Amino acid sequence: MYKSRLYACSRSPLTCSLRSQCRASLTPHHTQPNTAVAAIGALSNNHCGYQIRCHGGTGRGNAGCKVVFSGIQPTGIPHLGNYAGALRQWVQLQYQEPPDTKLIYSIVDLHAMTTPQEPNTLRLRKRETLATLLAIGIDPERSIMFYQSSVPAHSELMWILACTASVGYLSRMTQWKSKLNLDADLSAGSRLQDRQVENRLKLGLLSYPVLQAADVLVHRATHVPVGDDQKQHLEFARECVTNFNHAYGPHLVYPKTITHPNSKMSKSDKTARSRVLVTDSPQEIRAKISSAVTDSITGISYDPLERPGISNLLAILSVFDAKNRTPQQLAETYSAAHPRILKETVSEAIIAGLEGVRSRFMKLMDVNNDYLDEVEAEGSRKARQSAEKTMDIVRSATGL
Repeated sequence: MYKSRLYACSRSPLTCSLRSQCRASLTPHHTQPNTAVAAIGALSNNHCGYQIRCHGGTGRGNAGCKVVFSGIQPTGIPHLGNYAGALRQWVQLQYQEPPDTKLIYSIVDLHAMTTPQEPNTLRLRKRETLATLLAIGIDPERSIMFYQSSVPAHSELMWILACTASVGYLSRMTQWKSKLNLDADLSAGSRLQDRQVENRLKLGLLSYPVLQAADVLVHRATHVPVGDDQKQHLEFARECVTNFNHAYGPHLVYPKTITHPNSKMSKSDKTARSRVLVTDSPQEIRAKISSAVTDSITGISYDPLERPGISNLLAILSVFDAKNRTPQQLAETYSAAHPRILKETVSEAIIAGLEGVRSRFMKLMDVNNDYLDEVEAEGSRKARQSAEKTMDIVRSATGL
């Protein structure tokens, strides 16, 4: 639920005036800078924006104000895959959605604790993530941004939902199994009864989807950006709504998905050498792209299975292309080019697309700059107001 796959169509520069202590202001008529995934990560072939897709009934309460919720874990400075897959969509929604659509974006630090965290590192990464959101163009006057732990209602609703959630359902979820590198084909019962799995599996990881459901439902979110790997979690959130409403009445809202049709992304290289961060310098971007693995086949062609390296470079370039050409079309244009020329072209496209992000990020992270704290404090205040409206209903319905 915290990763979406959206790749927009046009190449437009990010416009920003560093006013109000380096706040990023954007030109409403422009989509935001097209960027790309990590050096060997592939992007979608589609260039048509996002669409809203409803799965099942909407339930009572969806007829009111539209609310979009999404979150990002504070795992460090986001890379281009994060940006192309989710964060750019957050920026675009500010201008593609009507003014009365509420946009809520959370830095989900409680979720981050499902893996061991060094406290000072976690604090730093939270600030880095918030600074990045501002640097790429999230406007705190249009969107609500906050640390998840600053709004206790998220945890409170999680507990209430957990009291009606099925352990059997949770045991069939894929995320905790992938985190533990387990065979997804094994039965749920055999996994949970395995002594080694039992020792490694923590309650926080198993119940991660319950907190995700609470994140969405506590703000009465009507729409949630999701990728294919997160659809299962949104379905679980809808299951939580069904369970709660069956027990206490139709008080919670069924969320819909915001998806990008046919979005696909291949596995990216996880090493720091290949992962391009949105705050990388031009020199770092050129070095990382130049080190991307390609092949020895003559010419340029788009074939993700046989030529993943070249195909990923073409996919990256297509995100920046002013003519909105697909990777296949770009392959025809560069069919006779040497891979080195393609890498140079991709590098310069990324550098142009991210122009200004690094400098804004550095100013926001300045130790003498209180703007980050001010943005988070105001965002948390608004988020608490939003959440308390739901919790008043929930507490009344449950007798708390």
